[in-house]
Amino acid sequence: MTYIVLNGESYQIHHEKTLAELIVTLNLSGQAIAVAVNRQIVARTEWTSHYLQLQDKVDVVRAIGGG
Repeated sequence: MTYIVLNGESYQIHHEKTLAELIVTLNLSGQAIAVAVNRQIVARTEWTSHYLQLQDKVDVVRAIGGG
């Protein structure tokens, strides 16, 4: 098992988990979200190839509409 920091909280994942797999696990697929790993935005097209590492800091932000 590996621990990452997800939105400021410790979160346990399996080794070799991709960012896309994390999003599915969090039930956020198909939603309007942005994801940063270690303060760098990761494009949605790179989620399937971006593997999470020990102590990565992942921030998931949902888009909120308004005006």
